[in-house]
Amino acid sequence: MPADPGEAGPERPQFQLHAGQRTEESSRRCGWDSEYDRDVWRLRELGIKAKVAHILFDRIPQPWLKDLAKRWARWRLSTGLGAESAASGTRVLTYFAQFLASPAVCVVRLDQVDRPLLERYLAQLHADYSGRVVHRHFIGQLNLFFLAIRQHGWDDTLPASAVFFHEDFPRRDERLPRALSETVMTQLEHPSNLDRWKNPAHRLVTLILMRCGLRITDTVRLPHDCIVHDADGAPYLRYLNHKMKREALVPIDEELEREIRDHQRRLRDRWPHGTPVLFPRPLKNSKGHEPTDDNVYRTAMHQWLKACDVRDEHGRLVKVTPHQFRHTLGTRLINRDVPQEVVRRILDHDSHMMTAHYARLSDTTIRRHWERARKVDITGQAVTLDPEGPVAEAAWAKQRLGRVTQALPNGFCGLPVQKTCPHANACLTCPMFVTTSEFLPQHRQQRQQLLQIVSAAEARGQLRVVEMNQQVLGNLDRIITALEVDEAPDGTEVSDAG
Repeated sequence: MPADPGEAGPERPQFQLHAGQRTEESSRRCGWDSEYDRDVWRLRELGIKAKVAHILFDRIPQPWLKDLAKRWARWRLSTGLGAESAASGTRVLTYFAQFLASPAVCVVRLDQVDRPLLERYLAQLHADYSGRVVHRHFIGQLNLFFLAIRQHGWDDTLPASAVFFHEDFPRRDERLPRALSETVMTQLEHPSNLDRWKNPAHRLVTLILMRCGLRITDTVRLPHDCIVHDADGAPYLRYLNHKMKREALVPIDEELEREIRDHQRRLRDRWPHGTPVLFPRPLKNSKGHEPTDDNVYRTAMHQWLKACDVRDEHGRLVKVTPHQFRHTLGTRLINRDVPQEVVRRILDHDSHMMTAHYARLSDTTIRRHWERARKVDITGQAVTLDPEGPVAEAAWAKQRLGRVTQALPNGFCGLPVQKTCPHANACLTCPMFVTTSEFLPQHRQQRQQLLQIVSAAEARGQLRVVEMNQQVLGNLDRIITALEVDEAPDGTEVSDAG
């Protein structure tokens, strides 16, 4: 007769004890204890949630290299490096391992990895990946691997000559930012097109990308309480810059704050107990803790662009990536004369070199200022530069070249750079000298210095010195008088040149 399921028969406690022992043993073997020896690491078993689910070591045939690759990957993950980056580094070591195992190379020990071998590796890389972005990556990651071996003392047999130099890296193509044209942005920012979004959350993501310049991964992971205010009550968007691993703030306007507040109210209707993220995944997310995936937004964005029928200046359908909104904001700010340091802080760049990438497009801003400024020569006569003239581009290039190669403290030289100057140290008497109102402080200071020189020379009876400086002083007076017209209110002239 079968035992009653509710009864605790003599075998039941023994079964429960055995199950408990297995559970305890399993818990002891979880995490690194269970995963480290595997050739395929399951990142979820390590408590790591990432786009990549595994790190693969199964294609590294050398046991000694596989062990070093695992130590490197575990150390990198323990420092907080993203799983994608750790997996990418392991793929580089896999390529290197297969290179070492090839019949033409046949390296079986770490002490054989010297500089001549790396030069053969560089030649192989060039044959396989020349012209591709991964070319630099495969050199840089392997160099970091060698550095970690030496830094942590994992294997002292690595030769000192096993190192890559700066010249080993292929030159990076200096490309302009992929900013969208104003023709395209005008269409994308139009309210009728923004209203074509079927999902209001995706519409808000688009507004944040356009106006704040966040990366898409940072945007979809925004916390629910992402708005903070300063002492004056101005709103800021608080987010985690995952690339730099730090929190950052970016100013927003009241309209965007209102859009975010409306979205937060919709979230409360769906998740009354609250959700920690601003853009929770709509499906399989009962508690609202899981953020949406950026690839979901990319797919929806592609459909939105198709519905909007956005076209460029030539009538062609445009292809837009979320990151181009970041490029567009940076370029717009630079061309609106926002200081480069302010742009760096808004985009939360780690170095000025990254922001300078956008400043390369500011030539239009400089040209606009040059065309708008009042330019005068040494006689105070206006110098015109027709922006629509047949030689406008050439004239602008000459002015730019003059700024770079013949910069002066109080103006610019208009002499072609191919010629030598016959008026050395006497630019204020040179017919090729051109200046603008931005140099008025220098002109006024120089005028005061000239007055002192002339007075001292007159007192000493140095008539030649007086004569030379009187000519410069006269030219300077005419320059100041002409340029002060720009500074006077309502266009009225200023009578006192001093």
